[in-house]
Amino acid sequence: MTMSDTAPRRVRVTSPRTVAARAQRVPAASEIDAQTVLGEVYMSSLLRSQLRLALIALGTLAVLVGGIPLVFWLLPDLSTVMVLAVPLPWLLLAFAVYPFLFATGWLYVRAAERNERAFTDVLDRS
Repeated sequence: MTMSDTAPRRVRVTSPRTVAARAQRVPAASEIDAQTVLGEVYMSSLLRSQLRLALIALGTLAVLVGGIPLVFWLLPDLSTVMVLAVPLPWLLLAFAVYPFLFATGWLYVRAAERNERAFTDVLDRS
């Protein structure tokens, strides 16, 4: 007897219900691709959260950066203050605004990525 005569034959075991089980469960990502009502609900929730985040960032910038000229208009004595031979309004508008813009943009990107991760987690769970 040779080795090939005694080796058991390999058999693949499958269940007849596998295809039916796969057909019943539709991934949420395919709902979005197929543009179904459920897919639109998923996408509108993501767009709504991203829009809310963008409006918060824009509002923060408008209030803080746009508030600088308002402060100098309401308090005209501050306009005469000199820092290193540069008027304070020019110094604030020329240099102090940029780190704030950078920080706001960095926080916005982090929050937007967190929203997208939460969205993909919802899609993976469903």
